[in-house]
Amino acid sequence: MNNFERKKKLEHFRDLEVYQRAFALAMEIYKLTIEYPKEEKYSLVDQIRRSSRSVCSNLAESWRKRDYIAVFKNKITDAMQEASETQTWLEFSMACGYINREKFAALDDECEQIISMLSSVEKNAPKFCFK
Repeated sequence: MNNFERKKKLEHFRDLEVYQRAFALAMEIYKLTIEYPKEEKYSLVDQIRRSSRSVCSNLAESWRKRDYIAVFKNKITDAMQEASETQTWLEFSMACGYINREKFAALDDECEQIISMLSSVEKNAPKFCFK
C-alpha cells in the first residue's frame, strides 16, 4: 500500500507524517532556544519559534481548505516557505555560536526532508483534496 492509498485513512491533519515531523522539529527548536541568550529573546528566538510553528499551522489550515485545490496548494507552499525561513534562522544560530555545526546539520536536514514531503503533497494535491 503506497502513501496515497493510505490517504483514505487520514482523518485529521495530525495523521500526516509531515505534520508529526514538523511538530517534533518545532518542539526541538523550542527546547533548544530556551538556552539562547536573553538578548535574543525578542529577535532570533521569537523568529525561529514562529517560523517552525508556522509550518504546522499552515498544514492545519491547508487541511481545512481541501475543497479548493488552489488554496490547499497555496497553504502547502506557505508551509514550505516557513520551513525554509526556519533553515535561515538555524544558520544564524550556528553563526552566532548558539548551536554547533552537527546540530545545525541535523536540524537543517530535517527541514529539507519536511520541505520534500510538503512538495510531494503539493504535487499530489488532488489526492488529498475533495473532488
